[in-house]
Amino acid sequence: MSAKPSLIKRIFSVIWKTINGFRKLVLNLFFFGLIALLIVAIGGEEDVKVESGSALVLNLAGSVVEQKRQVDPIEAAMKSGKSNDASSELLLADILNVIDNAAADERISSIVLDMGHLKWTGISKLQSIGDALNRFKASGKPIMAKANWYGQNQYFLASFADTIYLNPQGSVELKGLSRYRQYYKSALDKLKINAHIFRVGTFKSAVEPYIRDDMSPAAKEANAELLNDIWASYTATVSKNRDIDADQLMLSADDYLKALDAADGKSADMAINMKWVDQLVSTEGFRLKMIESVGKAAEGNSFKQVSLHDYQSLISTQPNLLIQDTVGIIIAKGTILNGNQPAGQIGGKSTSQLLRKARFDDEVKAVVLRVDSPGGSAFASEQIRQEVLALKNAGKPVVVSMGSYAASGGYWISASADYIYATPTTLTGSIGIFGMITTFEDSLSSIGIHTDGVATSQWTGISVTKGLTPEIKSVIQRHIERGYQDFISLVATERGMSINDVDNIAQGRVWSGRKALELGLIDEIGDLDAALAKAAEIAGLDEFDSQIIEQELTPQELFIQEMFASAAAYLPQSTMGNTVFEQLLTQWSGVIEEFNSFDDPNGMYLYCDNCDL
Repeated sequence: MSAKPSLIKRIFSVIWKTINGFRKLVLNLFFFGLIALLIVAIGGEEDVKVESGSALVLNLAGSVVEQKRQVDPIEAAMKSGKSNDASSELLLADILNVIDNAAADERISSIVLDMGHLKWTGISKLQSIGDALNRFKASGKPIMAKANWYGQNQYFLASFADTIYLNPQGSVELKGLSRYRQYYKSALDKLKINAHIFRVGTFKSAVEPYIRDDMSPAAKEANAELLNDIWASYTATVSKNRDIDADQLMLSADDYLKALDAADGKSADMAINMKWVDQLVSTEGFRLKMIESVGKAAEGNSFKQVSLHDYQSLISTQPNLLIQDTVGIIIAKGTILNGNQPAGQIGGKSTSQLLRKARFDDEVKAVVLRVDSPGGSAFASEQIRQEVLALKNAGKPVVVSMGSYAASGGYWISASADYIYATPTTLTGSIGIFGMITTFEDSLSSIGIHTDGVATSQWTGISVTKGLTPEIKSVIQRHIERGYQDFISLVATERGMSINDVDNIAQGRVWSGRKALELGLIDEIGDLDAALAKAAEIAGLDEFDSQIIEQELTPQELFIQEMFASAAAYLPQSTMGNTVFEQLLTQWSGVIEEFNSFDDPNGMYLYCDNCDL
């Protein structure tokens, strides 16, 4: 009888050894494969060589950002590399540095704009790149743009080129701007979910989707004015660059059809007729034109060229001549959250630590706070503003440079600066405050789940399964109203305005940078360079260097980040498609992740919901 258990035991032992051996084999293959990949990445880098007369190819792929988020090693390893990765991030400062260096580099003869994989980027960032392109053209070197298709963002940058090339089967798509969103009130009613909204501000529409099935008249009015303002800046820039009338950029459906018929239904020919582009050329035709213009490369069959990534790696190895007096640059990018947040995000504690670091650094004589944020936690915003005040009290001026947006909490952390710059298309203001608590007592009771019990006070009984009493809701609303009064009082004090004047332009309304200047919310239209010069001027610096003050990675984190980022270039291209389902999934997961991350201890948020325009 004892032989059978022994036999079964041996069988299971063999099965386990087989499974375990296979597991070890797979893990070893993966591990040693990764090691081999890293070795290739480390040893496979070749020195960048720039042939005389080369074209700098600005292959802008992905999103242009003020500060890159911290690289996740696994995510970096799974990327498709440094070429045409639409999910990657390009640092705005790197792009501007590359263009400005190329203007003075005798080896660079021209620039080729290749933006086929450029994702949506704020017009203010595109304008900064355009300004750099204008500086490059001032050196006497030409710029060519080429694409199979130009979307609105791509065409804005292409308009700065001397010559725009388009594939004969391509098109230029200019649609204008819009603001649409989903509204959930009826769905919440059917699900018996109660959304308790607390807000101050006629135009603070972030919570409208939970209490309406459509956009309110006030929100429509504000959004329409804002969109028209931003679009006017877009068309004014493009029409000036292309020397065509602004009304020729946005055609009505009837006029578009007439122009298309005149081109025999060919979109590319229509783009030529409308003077949107200069020449139609295939990929092969462009290669031949560039070989004729700059010469054939020593290796391969293409023209002499150097990519953005390679040229950036080349100039980044050049030594920096540091001057002792420094203007520190601190970047506040993303939603404002509490505590410590990783690089590329704003944390009440972590961003405050950067400001504190600048305050105690004797070489830092002034600070430029580069704000690119729609706001977030009211508590974290005030933490950061307190550190701005501490810097000023230490005798170090603070100048704010607003990026694509600096609204709501983004404006809160900016308001106390000595001087505020914005671009014409910066989205700012949104001076308002809201809170929201969702409860499920009705939906749960409809399926037979009830909540009951006892408590020593009304406060301990608050629960998402129990609901809110009218008295509790009144208390929360009073806190929100107090927060709004604090906001407009802060702006009134710092901007030298009356509370009534601030209230009239507040109410949660979002303004363009151009309009914000008229209203007194900012001091001047200008870019980051203008902010640096102003900070140095206030600090009385004749000569100064600038330095980005950012979170420092440990040696281990740096090693992992660099190795995985390098290895990513040798991985095969991703085969993941871009289906409508995937886009919707990404959109929904992004919204859920964003709102789940909100963690204000008082449940009060200074957040701009229009900053994704």
